Amino acid sequence: MLKANRLRAPILCLLCVLRLVYFPHSASAANPPDSPAVILIRNATILTVSHGTIERGSILIKDGKIAEVGPSINAPKDAQVIDAAGQFVMPGIIDCHSHIAAESINEGSVSVSSMVNMAEILNPDDIDIYRDLAGGVTAANILHGSANSIGGQTLVIKLRWGQPAAKLPFEGALPGIKLALGENPKRSNFSIPGQPRRYPSTRMGVEETIRGAFSEARDYKKTREDYNKRFAAGEKNLIPPRRDLRLEPLVEVLEGKRYVHSHCYREDEILMLLRVAKEFGFKVRTFQHVLEGYKVADELAAAGVGASTFSDWWAYKVEAYDAIPYNAALMTRRGVVVSINSDDAEEATHLNQEAAKTMKFGGLSHDEALKLVTLNPAMQLGIDKRVGTIDVGKDADLAIYNRDPLSAYAVVQETLIDGRVFFDRQRDIAERSGREKEKKALIEKFKKAAEKKPEDKKPDATVPIGQKPSEKKSEEEKPEEKKQEEKPKPPSASGADSKAPVLSGGAL
Repeated sequence: MLKANRLRAPILCLLCVLRLVYFPHSASAANPPDSPAVILIRNATILTVSHGTIERGSILIKDGKIAEVGPSINAPKDAQVIDAAGQFVMPGIIDCHSHIAAESINEGSVSVSSMVNMAEILNPDDIDIYRDLAGGVTAANILHGSANSIGGQTLVIKLRWGQPAAKLPFEGALPGIKLALGENPKRSNFSIPGQPRRYPSTRMGVEETIRGAFSEARDYKKTREDYNKRFAAGEKNLIPPRRDLRLEPLVEVLEGKRYVHSHCYREDEILMLLRVAKEFGFKVRTFQHVLEGYKVADELAAAGVGASTFSDWWAYKVEAYDAIPYNAALMTRRGVVVSINSDDAEEATHLNQEAAKTMKFGGLSHDEALKLVTLNPAMQLGIDKRVGTIDVGKDADLAIYNRDPLSAYAVVQETLIDGRVFFDRQRDIAERSGREKEKKALIEKFKKAAEKKPEDKKPDATVPIGQKPSEKKSEEEKPEEKKQEEKPKPPSASGADSKAPVLSGGAL
């Protein structure tokens, strides 16, 4: 134990050193990237999403906002000019289903964990933030996992790499809560040996769990409202209702102050939640994954529910067997607001290509495909007045590509958030050799520090008080008694020592 403690400090030191090397620009996390207040991007093919394409156009950015968009804009004095000749500028990609920047995802111990909040465990040093920036992503909906019928509270963040956790949330974006249907919350794919199964264990139980929780929330809401009325009327000696942190987020859902994002796959469970939502008077903001959405697209459109789906994932479990790559296009054609999400940090680095697949599978137009990762997810998250298109007055959240973003050969050159360059490909490439040299130098420095000279070593703490270290002999130094040499016993007929325990299954 003492030896382990002595090693702990240098190991932690090495981890800190490697963090500075592997996480680009995170050493200056307290300060945003240097960027002038005025930027002019010119000579670019501008994909506005909202009003077509502007060839050889310019975008003027002032104080983090888009100030002007057009074919010809003069650069103001002291403006930084980005010459994007031959390049394409599009709105920053918005991922409606992400788990990056989170220290943990599932509080799976209970069926209803609405009291936990993803905002409390944001990790601004998650390298996936930087990698997703390199894929043109500027905002993401950070969701709780799908282990619960009603999971934790969610939030939208901007990928402001290098900033502390408090600077990540998207200001003014309505928070959400994660619900889940199907196999995951009924835990058919997860169990702990020797432990009783957690309720629910069927799709019926999932529905009852959700209905029961919202019934409690409705009663809790009424109790609070009754108390407030009596207090306002001047009634004395009132005892306020006890706070319930599990029910308060659900009351916010009933009051329209919190969005519902629900994990789902099958058509029957999609229709089930629509019925429950109608019963309690709330609206499902998005169905996530929604792989059988094409079967109930008319019902989704009539309910005004968004669909955030994969481009072509299927058959990775039984309830995903009816997934088809035409899902997004078919729902779009039926009037559903559809987005393509990642649910995976690596997938988020090429969401532009995932959106492009809908042009092949379903025949969506170029602009319709772009909307799947820009305007549509912005609408689903209620942030479309600020992001999702390139329009005057909106946040300057932009991605600059060397080719048309829907090309398989397109690579992000720069990603801007609030008019600041948070990813620059040329800068990243130029700094790689320096970071590699720094990493090697720091590792060598650590190795030398770990090699202590004999006279520098501390006395062994295991030596009894009053005894000198030199007087303590190890077990290895004591003369061993010669034992009579034993011949190995022959194996039993069963191939194992009859006294040895028998292990079933062939492995520990």
